[in-house]
Amino acid sequence: MRVSGQKAVIARYSFKGERFEILVDPDLAWKFKSGGDVDLRDVLVSEIVYKDARKGLKASEASILKVFGTDDIYKIAEVIIKKGELQLTAEQRRELIEAKKRQIISIISRNCIDPRTGLPHPPKRIELAMEEVGVPIDPFKDAEEQAVTVIKALRVVLPLKIANVIIRVKFPPTCAGRAYGVVSRFGSIKQSKWLSDGSWLCEVEMPAGLQPSFISKVNEISKGEAQVEIVGQVGRK
Repeated sequence: MRVSGQKAVIARYSFKGERFEILVDPDLAWKFKSGGDVDLRDVLVSEIVYKDARKGLKASEASILKVFGTDDIYKIAEVIIKKGELQLTAEQRRELIEAKKRQIISIISRNCIDPRTGLPHPPKRIELAMEEVGVPIDPFKDAEEQAVTVIKALRVVLPLKIANVIIRVKFPPTCAGRAYGVVSRFGSIKQSKWLSDGSWLCEVEMPAGLQPSFISKVNEISKGEAQVEIVGQVGRK
């Protein structure tokens, strides 16, 4: 059953300068993107692939075949929804932000203590402190990465002590260029050295609780080729 055009939102995919858009049901498209069992025939509002849906400009058949290798609308839609950007309704965005906030609060509660008592801060106290300092939450960014920024902001109103770990990583030349941005989001880069073969060697200090997520991210961007070593742990106020 097709949804009405009034309810539709745009799903957008860009690749090598080409842009492709389709009109979809926002709820079903988000469910499909999240891995739910949804029939794409119910997700699509129309079977048209646009270059600019708002202007009604259709994508050329040549560009569609060049990028997707097929003119099958359902195979194309799967790529656009799974790999591209999906507009969200205000309610969907609110729900995602709330869920992400809960994840961040849990991370902080697990990794930080009140130095005055040596005990973890209750989640509710952390939540109230986040509201007080007005920390923005990105619903699409990893909770672990955002927790680092949130912890820094909370220090203004909430005494926090973190058990930190120092990790040394050697990235191969194939991914060294884009590794810096990923590493810096997890913690503070203490040492950085570019090697003669194009590899990047660094040491980063981060909350100990972020270690599993960090190593997973390193393996993801390096395809398992990065060398990871735990240097040690430090206490930090």
